[in-house]
Parts: sequence; C-alpha cells; structure tokens
Amino acid sequence: QVQLVESGGVLVQPEGSLRLSCAASGNIVSINTMGWYRQAPGKQRELVATRTTVGSTNYADSVKGRFTISRDNAKNTVYLQMNSLKPEDTAVYYCNYHRLTYDSWGQGTQVTVSS
Repeated sequence: QVQLVESGGVLVQPEGSLRLSCAASGNIVSINTMGWYRQAPGKQRELVATRTTVGSTNYADSVKGRFTISRDNAKNTVYLQMNSLKPEDTAVYYCNYHRLTYDSWGQGTQVTVSS
C-alpha cells in the first residue's frame, strides 16, 4: 500500500499564489503517476493535474497556464504550484498515486480563495 500526506492548503486572496505538497510512502513502484484532484461543495471530484515519473503531464483546461505540477522522484513528493488563484478554485484538493489498477488517495487539504 501507498500512504499520501498532503500539506499547504490555506485561505488565500484572489490572484494569490499557493503551493501544495504531497509526500508518498510505502510500497512505491518506480513507474507511477501522481497528481492532484479537487472537489468543490456539491460537485464531483475532478482532475487538476497529473505527472508521471518520466515527466508527462496532464492539466485540466481550467488551470492551464496558472497551475504547475512538479515532482521530486527521489523524495516521492509531488507539488502543485497554483498562481492567479480564483474563487472558483476553492475546493478540497486530494493527492493521488496511480499505478495500473491501483489508486491511493490522501485525506485532502482545503484551499479557499476569498477576499
């Protein structure tokens, strides 16, 4: 199993910036995908961004140009740099580890964008 611990969620003003971190531990396979999803109140969980160990990335259209996903494979850690934040980015952000048919989720970290 893989355990994920997220950090970095806070209250931030519109147009502000924030970086989320997620550290993975446990039975980590070298080839995997890690990423971020989010769930706003009353909405389904949606993909934000993912990144494979070899660097391939995937972003939701709504965050392209504003968010950047990166990872430190040696530390099994993935980051989400969020710039130009908007109120509609308010959500619980979940870290995900994916390998073939296996998925692990973090507990989530709240990001609130409000003035």
